Amino acid sequence: MAAGMASGERGGAARSILILFLALALIAGAMLAWVWRAATGAGPLAESAIVLLKPGTSVAGIAAELKRAGVIRDERLFKAVVRAHDKAGALKAGEYEIPAGASVIDVIRILDAGKSILHRLTVPEGRTTKQILALIAAEETLEGEISLAPGEGELLPETYAFTRGQTRDGVIEDMMKAQDAVLDALWEGRASELPFSSKEEAIILASIVEKETGVADERPLIAAVFVNRLKKGMRLQSDPTIIYGLTGGDPLGRGLRQSELERATPYNTYVITGLPPTPIANPGRAAIEAVLNPADTDDLFFVADGSGGHAFAPTLEEHNQNVAKWRKVERQQQEG
Repeated sequence: MAAGMASGERGGAARSILILFLALALIAGAMLAWVWRAATGAGPLAESAIVLLKPGTSVAGIAAELKRAGVIRDERLFKAVVRAHDKAGALKAGEYEIPAGASVIDVIRILDAGKSILHRLTVPEGRTTKQILALIAAEETLEGEISLAPGEGELLPETYAFTRGQTRDGVIEDMMKAQDAVLDALWEGRASELPFSSKEEAIILASIVEKETGVADERPLIAAVFVNRLKKGMRLQSDPTIIYGLTGGDPLGRGLRQSELERATPYNTYVITGLPPTPIANPGRAAIEAVLNPADTDDLFFVADGSGGHAFAPTLEEHNQNVAKWRKVERQQQEG
């Protein structure tokens, strides 16, 4: 009788444990289901938001910033899901645009992918290094002071993409490396019998071509005129070189005076023979390519034609005719 009762008691205890286990499993399942719905359901953002996560921010710090920005409702839920998916070390610093209604899972995937917002800085061709450094200094999404001092012609005008927080020196280094890479690549395919022998001279001439025309198709033609002049020992007679000698590359704001055309400076190519001592601006890829592969012409002269471009001529007689036409256009513009 006692043995039967003991056996019954053990059976009852086992049933109780089983019932308890099933109850706990149901509770755990319900909790997991709730967590999954909370993690995958739409977040609180009514419209997209920008979130900046600085390098070194912990998961707790990320959760706090997301909560502050209204991206998530519950920091604990975010941290729990991050741990459950083993993403604690995968979330990346950066500036992110979180879309409206993004779930916790969506946010974690965005931070895991690390696709930060890209900002862009466009540097036009023909700007001096001083002017480019001023653009970089004024870009608010960059950080740090400028400590680098690149020379004239050492920066490649281009559009550069970067993430918020990149240093100004870092962008300058990118521009210098880009210029080196472009020059190295184009130098290998340069034409034969050019009247210069170094990459530095190529940049000097390219900077003059860049300042002489804003018409893309004209660059090889302008380059050909200067290359032909150098081959013949003729002076380049380029007005932008004189202006650089006077202002350091800033706009002159008026026409050149006769006395300035005659004034002896290292940059006055009406007075000196050959190239000036340094570039007068930062040339773009097209201008560099133009001086390394100029057009095949005999032209030695060019003058404005009134349409925004230039008229080219191989002889002084033809050039003077083109100049007369330009003077006529000038008078008509002044009268009109």
